[in-house]
Amino acid sequence: MKRKILSALLCVAMTATMLAGCGDKADDSSNSGSDTQQEAADDAGDDKQEAADDAEGSDSEASDSEGGGNKLTVWCWDPAFNINAMEKAGEVYQKDHPDFTVEVIETPWDDIQAKLTTAATGGQLDTLPDIMLMQDNAFHVISYPEAFVDLTDSGIDFSQFGEAKTAYSVIDGKNYGVPFDNGAVIAAYRTDVLEQAGFTIDDFTDITWDEYIEKGKVVLEKTGKPLLSCQAGESDVIMMMLQSCGSSLFDDKGNPAMADNAELKKVMETYVALKEAGVLVEVNDWDQYISTMTTETVAGTINGCWIMASIKTAADQSGKWAITNMPKLVDVENATNFSNNGGSSWAITSNCQNVDLAKDFLASTFAGSIELYENIIESGAIATYLPAGDSDVYSKADDFFGGDAVSAKIVEYAGK
Repeated sequence: MKRKILSALLCVAMTATMLAGCGDKADDSSNSGSDTQQEAADDAGDDKQEAADDAEGSDSEASDSEGGGNKLTVWCWDPAFNINAMEKAGEVYQKDHPDFTVEVIETPWDDIQAKLTTAATGGQLDTLPDIMLMQDNAFHVISYPEAFVDLTDSGIDFSQFGEAKTAYSVIDGKNYGVPFDNGAVIAAYRTDVLEQAGFTIDDFTDITWDEYIEKGKVVLEKTGKPLLSCQAGESDVIMMMLQSCGSSLFDDKGNPAMADNAELKKVMETYVALKEAGVLVEVNDWDQYISTMTTETVAGTINGCWIMASIKTAADQSGKWAITNMPKLVDVENATNFSNNGGSSWAITSNCQNVDLAKDFLASTFAGSIELYENIIESGAIATYLPAGDSDVYSKADDFFGGDAVSAKIVEYAGK
């Protein structure tokens, strides 16, 4: 039985890491129709627009007649996190560019992958938006650099971001993405549940996975709550364990590196031990995973720090959560209590109708505005833009997480 579980998990881990996937390949016909109507309107009023351009001497007005204008369309997912951040960025940019608008189209990550693959392989790059959000781990193995604008000489100072974060979107020495959120892993626990089992958050700090399992058994016995949940068929827990010791499913050239991978074997054994002990419970989909926390089914979670936004939707649990670092693997060289999961970067597509506007927008917001990162920190969006880390906002106590300065703690984790 254990061998079957290991084999299944290995397939899951390999499949979940691949960029290409199946999904809805249909174009957004409503947006296509809007674009067609807009082009017709632009053609009809072309002479008037050109006269206005000459009279006002405005380059931005001229770009509007060419279909660029002061509007950018963006694909991203998660209303409480990514979409909120992009809308806040639009508000920041509008202060100096009052005619600017950003249209955010909620697009699940799976759909973005499918539509990007379809557009690139079918020669239909004109179906893409101006800007899209890319998961970092997918960006790193992207097969279609022609779908994106080279940002190397865009004026964006990439040295202002964490080096490891920036490296995800560097392909053949060229920058294709503007780093966004921090994916540093946290272990979040319900302190009231731990207390019922005789533990505190300190008992789960700087521990091993073996210790985690043994203490998890106690928590399960005394409270009926598993410590951890995850979505069946997804490789998040596996990947976090692997990265915590500097290992991967691939070598430095992007080739599969699973055979004779001692770290992967240890990860699989640890995952099976978690499951067999009842300390880890699997659910069918993402909504169920979030529900295990918000409905108090589990006593904690381990994930990228962005998970805090979902945890905080349960307002009645304020003050009952705390965060610390993740467990480390036992008997594995280079094992640490730190890892990364997720995180993403903004990319300008080659279909962008106003590349200069898109570059300036990203340079002025996600790559240049401390104010923006201060505005979105409440949603759990911790910056990888280094100057933002010096903001006083990052040192403020978070009452939801027991009054701890969690943002500063996460920045510390990210550095490790």
